[in-house]
Amino acid sequence: MKPQFYTNNNPLRIAIQKSGRLSKDTIDLLNKCGIDSPQKTDRLLFKSKSYNCELMFVRDDDIPRYVEEGICELGIVGENVLLEKSSNTKTETLRKLGFSKCKLSIATPRDSNITKLSDLEGLRIATSYPNILQKYLFQQKVQAQIMYLSGSVEIAPSLGMADCICDLVSTGNTLRNNDLEEKFVLLNSQAILISNGNLKSISKEKQLIISELLSRIDSVQRAGGSKYIMMNAPVESVEKIRLLLPGLEEPTIVPLVKTNRVAIHAVAKEEDFWQTIEKLKAVDATSILVTSIEKVFA
Repeated sequence: MKPQFYTNNNPLRIAIQKSGRLSKDTIDLLNKCGIDSPQKTDRLLFKSKSYNCELMFVRDDDIPRYVEEGICELGIVGENVLLEKSSNTKTETLRKLGFSKCKLSIATPRDSNITKLSDLEGLRIATSYPNILQKYLFQQKVQAQIMYLSGSVEIAPSLGMADCICDLVSTGNTLRNNDLEEKFVLLNSQAILISNGNLKSISKEKQLIISELLSRIDSVQRAGGSKYIMMNAPVESVEKIRLLLPGLEEPTIVPLVKTNRVAIHAVAKEEDFWQTIEKLKAVDATSILVTSIEKVFA
């Protein structure tokens, strides 16, 4: 029997990016939450067969507006896009999702003498994020000329169009390839789940669907970086091993046939486990098995 939120009527609508890295990561998260997705995102709307929702594939710049106007109840978008495109009065951030991380930074030519913010005074700054940049410069009491470009911002200094740029930085390769150097970070951004600020006015059915979705997202995020560890060890090493495992809960101890040894099962919140394994070996842990965890429910 399907839960109450599985119905064919009045589906929840979620706006997501049509293409790009954010789109891929978003679909991966939704799949882990039990929401199926189309093989190709070449149509605007996709009705999920496994959850009472519709996925709306749009340009990322349009997602804040669709959510603000109530066309979609939810949207997954980068913080940088929300701050640039939204009035920020009609949306609410429900969850920070931890993927598609990047920085919005001011970068200058490598041979530039710019070392402090006041050096930007009177300069031309090319950017696709004029609103965020304008607010930042105002807060820093710096007056500069903002030049809006919709793309290929990094080439502006070499063409003589601008003295420096304000653009997204992920790996930094694009800056290096264009002889630019990151100087000032305006914003650390990641993917976020946003909603219309007036969710209390929607139907009880949709509120239940959203509540269940948030629970599923939380379980997937809780599992991120967690490992399930099983090992055998001497009884006298149990306390030392417990201190080595930064777990979500206390480990499970199971006696073995040999009276002086036990099996230890634990969930550890640690992404790099190699050093921990060496420490476990040092206290006589053996048969160590480490596996990834897909979901953790509280």
